[in-house]
Amino acid sequence: MRTKNFAYHLLALFVIAATVLSACGGGPVATEAPVVTEAPVVATEAPVVATEAPVVDPMADLVAAAQAEGTLTTIALPHDWCNYGEAIETFKAKYGLEVNELNPDAGSGDEVEAIKANKDNTGPQAPDVIDVGFAFGASSKAEGLIQPYKVSTWDSIPDDAKDAEGYWYGDYYGVLSFLVNTDVQPEVPQDWADLLDPKYNGQVALSGDPRTSNQAIQTVYASTLANGGSLDDAQAGLDFFADMNAAGNLVPLIANNGLVATGETAVRITWDYNALAAVDSFEGNPKAEVVIPATGRFAGVYVQAISAYAPHPNAAKLWMEFLYSDEGQTIWMKGYCHPIREGDMRERGVIPADLLAKLPDVSGAVFPTLAQLDAAKALITANWDSAVGADVQAAP
Repeated sequence: MRTKNFAYHLLALFVIAATVLSACGGGPVATEAPVVTEAPVVATEAPVVATEAPVVDPMADLVAAAQAEGTLTTIALPHDWCNYGEAIETFKAKYGLEVNELNPDAGSGDEVEAIKANKDNTGPQAPDVIDVGFAFGASSKAEGLIQPYKVSTWDSIPDDAKDAEGYWYGDYYGVLSFLVNTDVQPEVPQDWADLLDPKYNGQVALSGDPRTSNQAIQTVYASTLANGGSLDDAQAGLDFFADMNAAGNLVPLIANNGLVATGETAVRITWDYNALAAVDSFEGNPKAEVVIPATGRFAGVYVQAISAYAPHPNAAKLWMEFLYSDEGQTIWMKGYCHPIREGDMRERGVIPADLLAKLPDVSGAVFPTLAQLDAAKALITANWDSAVGADVQAAP
């Protein structure tokens, strides 16, 4: 009995010992635990998140290169033209560059001549960028005066308003209008034909010299449409201004808002954005009105380009990026201009409603083709002296 019990207890002790040893062995549990082997996976994934977090500014290199140049030289950008004053100051503050402003009252022809005259000059008289009439873009390209550059918003610029290779691109457009100082002339003209009335004797002025200024050339062209001519023949415009000059109504001065304010030129023919900005600046003194003529509504597109001889090419490119951004286009609109990317911005709903409400009704305005503009420009500049005989010059 003792032997059996002993054997029984011995067997029990063996089983217990085996069980304890099996449980205490624990090796397989430790080696199979996934925590140790998976921990490095978590650690290797963390840096991937860290490297993706920073947002790389695609403009960073251009901004740095422009800031290294330090300066942008512009020409023919009056601060009250298309709200360029705000555009220039915003650009300076945004990027820390200086802006050297040449001859704010120059015409498109003067801008082109400035490039030609400073081809070998890297000094302060050499413009980096130009803002010229539509017809001057292609001619400047043909003469090798400008260089190509496509802004990042290139695709949203209408194809018919840009050079396919990026040498020039439309920036904004306006419609020709009459700015009238009603303190001096309370009877406001409503159409082109009214400007021949004797009541406007010595009161009507152009906003440039029709032999060189895009705005003045297109003013003569626009009057063609209201006087029996067409977009294909601008002769009627020359005849109209010849009659105005003979009547003594045309003042041979290049009009600006200051001359309108003093009454020296009571009626200024200018783009609607210039006229509307003038009324704001007058603040009721003098009283003034803006009229979009009933007939001969003419839309003029201006274009931007970078000089082929730009002393500050990177600053010039950065300027273009700024102007063609939503911010730059909105600044132009605040100056009553119709920015070239307006259609795209309307579709995306990014234009403030108050800006849209301020723009005048220009329905029916016509947009001549480049070929028509070139033909009109050639006719008007070549025949102004012989047909009209008014030596339009800047005020002394």
